[in-house]
Amino acid sequence: MKSKMKTAVIGAGASGIMAAVTAAKYGAEVTLFERDQRVGKKILSTGNGKCNLGNLNFSMEQYYCGDQEKLHKMFRVFSVWDTMSFFESIGLMIKNKNGYLYPYSEQASAVLDVLRMELERMKVEVITQTGITGAAYHPEREEFELQDDCGRNYTFSRVIIACGSPASLKKGEGMTGYELAAGFGHEIRPVVPGLVQLESDESFVKALAGVRCQAAVRLLVDRKEAAFEKGEVQFTAYGISGIPVFQFSRIAAYALKEGKDVRVLVDFFPDQEDKAFRYMNRLRYESQMDKTLEAYLTGTLHKKINMMMIKQAGLKPGMKAKDAGWHKIAELMQGCRNLSIHISGDHAAQNAQVCAGGVDLEQVDTELESALVKGLYFAGEVLDVDGKCGGYNLQWAWTSGYIAGRNAAGSSTREIAETKEDMPPKDQVEC
Repeated sequence: MKSKMKTAVIGAGASGIMAAVTAAKYGAEVTLFERDQRVGKKILSTGNGKCNLGNLNFSMEQYYCGDQEKLHKMFRVFSVWDTMSFFESIGLMIKNKNGYLYPYSEQASAVLDVLRMELERMKVEVITQTGITGAAYHPEREEFELQDDCGRNYTFSRVIIACGSPASLKKGEGMTGYELAAGFGHEIRPVVPGLVQLESDESFVKALAGVRCQAAVRLLVDRKEAAFEKGEVQFTAYGISGIPVFQFSRIAAYALKEGKDVRVLVDFFPDQEDKAFRYMNRLRYESQMDKTLEAYLTGTLHKKINMMMIKQAGLKPGMKAKDAGWHKIAELMQGCRNLSIHISGDHAAQNAQVCAGGVDLEQVDTELESALVKGLYFAGEVLDVDGKCGGYNLQWAWTSGYIAGRNAAGSSTREIAETKEDMPPKDQVEC
């Protein structure tokens, strides 16, 4: 009989659990190591506690990665449809909300519960409160040796590093996966927050703290447009937040790290066509010029925004619109479509949902095996792949965990990547 592949999975987050379950399914003898008291802790906070499992509106444009072609091949191996099939096969009912996939109960704990039961069913040995601090490969024995934080040693034929990132952890935590990868000779791309708030040193930002509004936002790096998003923007005492800001925060974080000038331009009237907007404002001025500027702007934007914009224009709230004059009013209103906010920093990894950076995809093959060390695999955030909001990062966790786990067990996914058809149209799938 073929002997079971003795496989270690380091890190019991979403990708680590998927890797462990998959490796066991394909015949490996699996040990899953986790430094916390329980597995899958981060899963509980995903999707605001509802766990956005994936997204039917899948697109490669939702991912940041140095090798899009290689990444696309991996998603052909394990797609969003495979994610649905997997979770339904282990007992989870799934709800489709405009393409966003959630557990039917809308409780992240349900996702973690079925995953924990699957670990038990597949007889995966789970060792918690144990951090792996050292790892070495002995080519003469074709064997890995791991050491934990208590000085105990373990030997395995295969190792999957799925330690995650510093996102949402205390400062200084979450670097283990990168350190282990570097110990095997891998170069690590600088790690920065991926989905995070941005900080500003502009004095007027504090005046907007607590405001939420629909807006279009443009990210400028050294005065050149680097990204554009629309949606609900949130202002805080330290800067700006909201999904549109999260979507390009990793670009801003890298630019800041490189010492570049970073700004965000905010358009508070994102759905207004320019010519119609100017015409509407002219009519408004002619009919309401006897009002004070504070009253004149009432009924347009949030009061805090109106008062801030009046001040930014060098005017006073009690001043009448006709005394300011049409040209100044037109300038004020146009300023509401082009508010420049200087970005002084990101809000740190401990406040981020994910991190960018890590092991470059060039250093692994399509089976997620290291190009430097045979039998070493990677999954999840330790790789330099990160997605936008909407379930895309969890999809990468399931995909990379499946690929690393199956290949570590000795069952190749290479043929699947070459022959599997792309995902079917959404209207062919009921959920």
